[in-house]
Amino acid sequence: MSSRAPAILVLEDGRVFRGEAYGSVGETFGEAVFSTGMTGYQETLTDPSYYGQVVAQTAPQIGNTGWNDEDDESRRIWVAGYVVRDPARTASNWRSKRGLEDELASQGIVGISGVDTRALTRHLREAGAMRVGISSRSTDVPALLEKVRATPHMAGANHVGAVTTAEPYTYEAKEPRYKVAALDLGIKRNTPRRLAERGITTTVFPATAEIEQVLSGNPDAVFLSNGPGDPATADHQIALTRELLRRKVPVFGICFGNQILGRALGLETYKLKFGHRGINQPVLDRHTNKIEITAHNHGFALKAPPVLEGESGEFFATEFGRVQVSHVCLNDDVVEGLTCLDAPAYSVQYHPEAAGGPHDADYLFDRLIELIQQQEGAPTHA
Repeated sequence: MSSRAPAILVLEDGRVFRGEAYGSVGETFGEAVFSTGMTGYQETLTDPSYYGQVVAQTAPQIGNTGWNDEDDESRRIWVAGYVVRDPARTASNWRSKRGLEDELASQGIVGISGVDTRALTRHLREAGAMRVGISSRSTDVPALLEKVRATPHMAGANHVGAVTTAEPYTYEAKEPRYKVAALDLGIKRNTPRRLAERGITTTVFPATAEIEQVLSGNPDAVFLSNGPGDPATADHQIALTRELLRRKVPVFGICFGNQILGRALGLETYKLKFGHRGINQPVLDRHTNKIEITAHNHGFALKAPPVLEGESGEFFATEFGRVQVSHVCLNDDVVEGLTCLDAPAYSVQYHPEAAGGPHDADYLFDRLIELIQQQEGAPTHA
């Protein structure tokens, strides 16, 4: 017989799933989302972009490679809760230090196991992402549902302040060629690692940093990171990006950073029905006409812009010149990337730094070096 406490998962529309406690015993609330990744659960759990979200894994068995001390993408687990179908009974990997459930419990992450995650995923696909609660403290469904409906929505949520660094820090390249200032909206550790491999030293700044601080070290470019919450609330970061565009400072943004750049260019954002999360999203790169399989985690997207008269549907006008919708999702035509044609800036909605794979988009970090080199008199910092 199982020794786990009974647990319930209650969605805001009243749908109930029953299972057993997994991780810490208690109650938790957030936005119910699903991730289609079959690998990389440690990266998912420690990705700050998942702050405020209860993540359901569509892969049926989770935890079979345990937990190590090298693959964390930040200083802690950020998910609000975790939902799995079949927890691995034994962790088997030469790098594993402890079990996944042990790590969840030690960090106070409330989860539920034994859930029909296929049924949950189908429900979220039909009804959309919504508020949810998990409890292994009580199985009183009406009481938990009342609490769920009292929690805040993700739309309008400003979560960047909860995940950003408190103080600037620097990740040194072994053979430095350039310097990048990164705005930490929820940055993952693999981003400065990928940049360092290319000779870029990265200084990471808090999300509230003013432009004078960001540019104080004379960086060759500014990076806008991934992060959680509604991009419509990021007024400070949008204003800072607009000033960077005015000053012709090279800019590269990913995920939340893509939305920040888009809003700085005058586009609006909107809430997706159930979002893109996982490591198998097909995206067309219009620069090359190649299809990349990419890693995603976003519940908001940029609204497709009005196109220039006489142009194809991928170009539009802004205060800073023409811009190309350079990447598009082949599943639903969502805008997945922007390239400014008259300013040194580009962005993508997905994760080229994804440690759990795929790595089709890793070349986007090379494009940053090309962008830096294209700037007249771009200095190198040895």
